[in-house]
Amino acid sequence: MAARLIVLGRQGAGKGTQCARLATRLGVSHLSTGDLFRAEIATGSPLGRQLDRYVSTGDLVPDDVVLDVVAANLGSAALRARGYLLDGFPRTLAQAQALFEVLGAGAADLALEIDVPVEVVGARLAARRICTACRSVAAARDGQLRCDACGGRLERRADDHDEAIARRLWLYDEQAGPLLVWLDSQGILVTVDGVGRPDAVHDRIYAAVAQRVPAIRAPVT
Repeated sequence: MAARLIVLGRQGAGKGTQCARLATRLGVSHLSTGDLFRAEIATGSPLGRQLDRYVSTGDLVPDDVVLDVVAANLGSAALRARGYLLDGFPRTLAQAQALFEVLGAGAADLALEIDVPVEVVGARLAARRICTACRSVAAARDGQLRCDACGGRLERRADDHDEAIARRLWLYDEQAGPLLVWLDSQGILVTVDGVGRPDAVHDRIYAAVAQRVPAIRAPVT
């Protein structure tokens, strides 16, 4: 039995880092809607241009568009059988209900919320930079222009300007309330403190998953 996980949290809560690490440790596929959106935007397709209009302004992508993108990536029976980690989806109650309608009760074993206060994630997003050469993500220090890893130029992501950050955080809190209540009513929601060193946060997350998902018994190294 493979683990099927939903990971939630405000933008800047460390979902990307923690999800990638957890997916590797559990041996499941990591599906990030943010990565899927950016890949589609980069193609310049009509869907990509549609997505770009929402992402660049910090607006939530409409449910029907998100569901189209995610459904295309969950269409493989083999992927569902070996397990997956959904990063950034579902974001709304409607998306969650649609996911369970399509895949049934086994759509997710656990929904994990990484809880980081608004003031903390706001500061993290304002400092976030991407290297134009190696594409690594870093928290830039004051005046830092070059990547510590490769020396490439650091730049702010297009959707990380101040207005978009504030709007994304507001939208998350508005949409997350009903979603979290519903997931809790299904008996699958667990909240983990996301403040602290990445290793400490990872240990909390893994312990929560191992406690609640029968398929997970021992650390995978």
